[in-house]
Amino acid sequence: MPRKAATNSATSAFRQVQEQARTLLINLRKEIRTKEAELRRLKEEESRLGLLVGGPAAAVGPREARGAMRGGRINWRAVLEQMPKQFKASDVRAVRGLKAKRPSEIFAAITRWINAGVVKRKTRGLYERV
Repeated sequence: MPRKAATNSATSAFRQVQEQARTLLINLRKEIRTKEAELRRLKEEESRLGLLVGGPAAAVGPREARGAMRGGRINWRAVLEQMPKQFKASDVRAVRGLKAKRPSEIFAAITRWINAGVVKRKTRGLYERV
């Protein structure tokens, strides 16, 4: 029977820690809300000052979203490894993740491969891995 007393004290200790954690969490949420409100106020002030100076306010959100849509960096060496011995630019575009790339980016990569000596141009539009 003495175990129940130990269990009760352990339970009460656990409840005390739990209550402290709950209190800390509530305080932390309040602090986050106040910091977010301050951040909103500062962004509004920045926008007003930007308009006062004469330029449009910098739109941070949409610009970041546009960059994210474009995709990440491409490992062009890995793309080259996926190419057959002879390939065309359309074969490069067929690689997963390159469909939305501009033609100038694909041809820039092919030009870098040629300058590095890992690809040779056989005929117009046809390339060969070395």
